[in-house]
Amino acid sequence: MPSSPPAAPRFKRVLLKVSGEALMGAGQYGIDNETVERIAGEIKDAKELGVEISLVVGGGNIFRGMQQAARGMERASADYMGMLATVMNAIALQNALERIGLYTRVLSAIEMTAICEPYIRRRAVRHMEKGRVVIFAAGTGNPFFTTDTAAALRAAEMGCDALFKGTNVDGVYTADPKKDKSATRFERLSYHEVMVRDLKVMDQTAIALTRENKIPIVVFSIAERGGVVGALTGSGKSTTIIDE
Repeated sequence: MPSSPPAAPRFKRVLLKVSGEALMGAGQYGIDNETVERIAGEIKDAKELGVEISLVVGGGNIFRGMQQAARGMERASADYMGMLATVMNAIALQNALERIGLYTRVLSAIEMTAICEPYIRRRAVRHMEKGRVVIFAAGTGNPFFTTDTAAALRAAEMGCDALFKGTNVDGVYTADPKKDKSATRFERLSYHEVMVRDLKVMDQTAIALTRENKIPIVVFSIAERGGVVGALTGSGKSTTIIDE
């Protein structure tokens, strides 16, 4: 019997936030090539649905290995080290995506023109319109802001229909499901509920930005195969954060 066609995506243009920790695989820090290749494959599957995709990547997997060196540093210097880690992760993802036939561009909020393009909003939009996967690196380019905030900012600037956050669990729970077996998953939440309950989805600045710009947040597990397409089509488990 012929296989049924995949379900249609719920959104046309999305920003996917990939944490640095998601690239570690089973390791304690660093980049696991097999994991990066799997995530790249899932992004390709999503592109084949006709979705325009951009990414913000974190740096926790690399910076975790540098934390000892950063101990005692002023916050701004440590944050700049973290931004450089995101550029390394972005290049790793770019390499994996291009090896499977996707056209990409890495745009950095901190200029380093020898290895990637500087972030210019109109240029980034044009890349997406041409079908390229745009990877935003170096956060916002400013210390004291997280890559979650960078993801919310870029999603607003790119006119994205939704912000997808890939985590190690399949949505937002009442408690940590790895520690509390009785924890239950929310299907939908409002931005207000997330802030009032102090749910650790994204930082408060990111939540405020998405709420102000009416950008839904979809939280799903990027550790599961098919997680990206499942979240895009609604066929997989996820939690959607949106005001009714």
